[in-house]
Amino acid sequence: MSKISQRLQALGLELPAPLQLPPGAALPFPWVRIVGSRALISGHGPTNVDGTLAQPLGKVGAELTLEQGYAAARKVGLAILGSLARELGDLDRISAWVRIFGMVNSAPGFDRQPSVINGFSDLIIEVFGPDKGAHARSAVGMAELPFHIPVEIEGEVMIA
Repeated sequence: MSKISQRLQALGLELPAPLQLPPGAALPFPWVRIVGSRALISGHGPTNVDGTLAQPLGKVGAELTLEQGYAAARKVGLAILGSLARELGDLDRISAWVRIFGMVNSAPGFDRQPSVINGFSDLIIEVFGPDKGAHARSAVGMAELPFHIPVEIEGEVMIA
């Protein structure tokens, strides 16, 4: 068992199955695209272990609290790790987290997007450690996100 798999198991974390798209939805792109020593990660939303969209849905600062947004960002992190594991075969191939772009479905006046995306960053650093897990990051508010998800995150990792 790889080091990252052991770490996930020790933390009691389970990677979700691939996203089950809502009826009528089609996404004509890969979740992860390998280009040389980089893995580019398409935008992911929060999913449950079975691959369904995680609830609650809606805007942070209206339908969701900051804490619920943080939890959603953490679930996005697990969804991304699941996609990377399926594409790479082994999460130990990740040599560094490079860049993350976090988008928060924000109610008017909500300005705590960095605190929401901390749910993702905290998870990645917890799993990969501060050297491999540290990443450049943006956290921005959006008027809407697909399927009413509260958080969407995309990024890039270096791979061996």
